[in-house]
Amino acid sequence: MNAPMTDVPPASRAPATVRLWRCHLLDAKCELLRLLREPMYVIPTLLFPALFYAMFGLLLGARGSAGAALYLLATYGVFGAMGAGLFGFAVTLAIDRERGFFALRRALPAPPGAWVVARMAMAMLFALVIVLELAVLAVAFGGVSLAPAQWALLWLVTVPGVLPFCAIGLYIGSLASANAAPAIVNLLFLPMAFLSGLWLPLSMLPDVFAQLAPLWPAWHLAQLALWATGQPTAQPPWLHLLVLAAMGGACFVLAARRLSRAG
Repeated sequence: MNAPMTDVPPASRAPATVRLWRCHLLDAKCELLRLLREPMYVIPTLLFPALFYAMFGLLLGARGSAGAALYLLATYGVFGAMGAGLFGFAVTLAIDRERGFFALRRALPAPPGAWVVARMAMAMLFALVIVLELAVLAVAFGGVSLAPAQWALLWLVTVPGVLPFCAIGLYIGSLASANAAPAIVNLLFLPMAFLSGLWLPLSMLPDVFAQLAPLWPAWHLAQLALWATGQPTAQPPWLHLLVLAAMGGACFVLAARRLSRAG
């Protein structure tokens, strides 16, 4: 005899959309708790961009370089977003692969891509915290003054700008072992930051670095951040958006194929 509808748990009678959103929210909560329990990720990711900005952007600005604080406000926000996306995906994904995380996920009644959405949301959250830290330092100690629309545009560029680096980190994590992933990310992260003009303008380096800069996704995001703050850029914003979307999409597709074969 069939059980009456009143005996069905309320959660099972909830609309499918509600249950789907609840799964995503629970995944995001679990991912946030996991990251907060990893101080070796949280502390460098949140503090290093602000520390470097205080040391170089504010000190340079105090010594007479009027545009240094504003320039580095934009580029160190990109630097922080890079770190949140690359390390937040590559290292944790490589570890999860070796621990059998994906075999466990297939056995759970959860949306297959919920973990990806959760990690992207956490990377964007960390990027938001970083750009807010930099904004406080820039206003309080660097004398930076932007219109409210410019602040909003800068954050709108930097926070979603973490997503292409999430895709790159996803691809690295789908290929590398848990031991190799941190080294590979560092080999990519630090040179890309320097060669993209995040630490100092490329005009201060030999011309070859400026010619090769468009190869790096960080350079394109930095150009968007500079444009948002009213500084001159090399190309129109739509072109940088197109390059970032293409690079991020390609890495995501390659990683998805790799993980589907591995799973």
